[in-house]
Amino acid sequence: MRSFAALTVVAGLLLCGWAVAEEAAVPAKTTMPATRRDNVQETLYGVTVTDPYRWLENQESPETRTWIEQQNTYSRGLLGARPGRERLEKRLAEIRRVEVVGAPIERGGRFFYFKRLPQQEQAVFHLKQGENGKEEVLLDPEKIRADHTASFDLMTVSNDGKLVVYGVRLGGKDETEVHVFDVDARRDRPDLLPEQVMQGAALLPDNSGFYYGVLVKDGPRVRFHKMGTAASQDLEIYGAGLAKENGLSPDVSDDGRYLVITLYRGSAATTTEIYIQDLKKKGPLRPLVKGIEAQFLPSVARDGLFMQTNWKAPKGRVLAVDFAHPEQEHWREVVPESDSAIEFMALAGGKLLVGYLRNATSEVKVFEGDGKPAGELTFPAPGSVGGVQSKWDQRTVYAGYTSFTIPFTIYRYDVAAGKQEKWYQIKVPVDTTQFKAEQVWFQSKDGTRVPMFLVHRPEVKLDGSNPVLLDGYGGFTLSQTPFFSADTVAWVEHGGIYADVNLRGGGEFGEAWHKAGMLAKKQNVFDDFIAAAEWLIANKYTTPEKLAITGGSNGGLLVGAVLTQRPELYRAVVCWHPLLDMLRYDQFMDGQFWVSEYGAAKDAEQFGWLYAYSPYHHVKAGLKYPSVLFLTGDGDTRVAPLHARKMTALMQQVATPERPAMLVYDLTAGHAGGRSVSQGIADSVDQLSFLFWQLGMEE
Repeated sequence: MRSFAALTVVAGLLLCGWAVAEEAAVPAKTTMPATRRDNVQETLYGVTVTDPYRWLENQESPETRTWIEQQNTYSRGLLGARPGRERLEKRLAEIRRVEVVGAPIERGGRFFYFKRLPQQEQAVFHLKQGENGKEEVLLDPEKIRADHTASFDLMTVSNDGKLVVYGVRLGGKDETEVHVFDVDARRDRPDLLPEQVMQGAALLPDNSGFYYGVLVKDGPRVRFHKMGTAASQDLEIYGAGLAKENGLSPDVSDDGRYLVITLYRGSAATTTEIYIQDLKKKGPLRPLVKGIEAQFLPSVARDGLFMQTNWKAPKGRVLAVDFAHPEQEHWREVVPESDSAIEFMALAGGKLLVGYLRNATSEVKVFEGDGKPAGELTFPAPGSVGGVQSKWDQRTVYAGYTSFTIPFTIYRYDVAAGKQEKWYQIKVPVDTTQFKAEQVWFQSKDGTRVPMFLVHRPEVKLDGSNPVLLDGYGGFTLSQTPFFSADTVAWVEHGGIYADVNLRGGGEFGEAWHKAGMLAKKQNVFDDFIAAAEWLIANKYTTPEKLAITGGSNGGLLVGAVLTQRPELYRAVVCWHPLLDMLRYDQFMDGQFWVSEYGAAKDAEQFGWLYAYSPYHHVKAGLKYPSVLFLTGDGDTRVAPLHARKMTALMQQVATPERPAMLVYDLTAGHAGGRSVSQGIADSVDQLSFLFWQLGMEE
């Protein structure tokens, strides 16, 4: 789920990738595995539903493990035989194996940041005493796991810079083991929280303990950990009785007086509640926002908080709340709704930085605490801003920026002086003058105007001969905004066009745009994507034989749906970590978090929506489908890998040797990041080799 503004400080550290006229030649001696087919049937609301590969839901059964091994052998046999893989791997390594630095966090005069050197596989956590002080390594994941599968999640740093709360992630699992690092002593404290799904942490100013959000078996909880005690003694503050589709995140005011807890419903947080507690008076936890069907995202200052909200403002506004008078009648609007959607808000130097999306590109404006305009940040080209590091009582802001033609860059902004300067930029061996990025608009099926970015060489000819890779997401308010990618570079260098479409369901134009692509209106997302493909063909950028599509997670559902609805439009599909069985998705892993976005088949009306587009239930014999590459792995603890396993088996029943259905199944990789550089390059080589083969781009 790729919204740049939602990325952490590590986001820019891997130079992210996107997770033919004649039928392509097939490597010799490569036989598609046979898969046992069961006759599992259910009748739901009068509809007979067939599920022939339900047995593949059992991830640990010996039969499933044998099947996975056979699928990997088949896929490796096909992909490993493609010419040019070594050249492609070398080029991707040139682009990705460069020094990368994340935006720094300043606390107590100390600067903390992630950095990865060209030869390193994972980002290492560093410290400087002062912005220009001597660099020192604090935490190195290589010392945890030498196989490069460990990575860090930074949760919080104390106000005095003496403690760091961080998570250790193995593979790409959502779960992390939480540690507390004593900066002065240069070692971990004995405090240790077991591996679990964490949802934020907030240290008290005196470092005596921290509040944290966690997802346990029964649902979300906010707990308090007192330093020096066992995790089993942590106090439960809030959450008992809440359903699993909720999440909880704590924060503490800078002076430590107020605890603020945000409850969000579903992954998109379409409805939130906020609770506050006066810790000094040891008062009860009281609701600040409750019973309002809207999103409220608080940023806590010293004496109050600011709330980014779409309440009575679909494109967003900012409200101010004083802790002394938190009642709704005392809320003050400080930044009104505008014609652009608010994507994020940050506090710095007593001012507000508000990030807007104008036609799916970032703008950042500065406001005084009372809402008076106080300047703006400027950037060299339409792009994306995210990973902002700032604090209410600090005058310096560090903001990450990227575009399709500009690698990840960090800008330093002095709030008081209104001065902006480039602080760091990744140096990559790419001549970006050889790339052109443009935005086009087209009409969807119902007449809605939808934008799309195109990246290509300047001399592209509109004669229908260009290979095009169409990417999309369309869900959970996440926006497809411009970003620099090693994979896009390699694609365009090989003569391809990269197309990134801003589908309904995202947050590019506010909550109305999101709601137009969720629940009963989810088909709008697929219609937008299909219309994008048709526009590219009609305007002679490409033809169906030269058009490929890609998407992951919710984007995997997207490409799964459109390949079953309009298979004749595409030649190849890359579908990674996808949702595909929409009648059973909510029964596995994090599925309940997504019911507010999709609905659930246990409801008769919602069953109708889901069954109408569920990819797993719409593969038909006798149709000519595009070739498909599915990617997933055991480490995905967010979207159950069973979706890709079942859909692979089903697609292989209708595939041909020239248009195969393949599964690349990693035994350690997951959904939540943490991929080493080598793993990322290997994934990209597989995907690009597959696309070059199927679209006739091989040298």
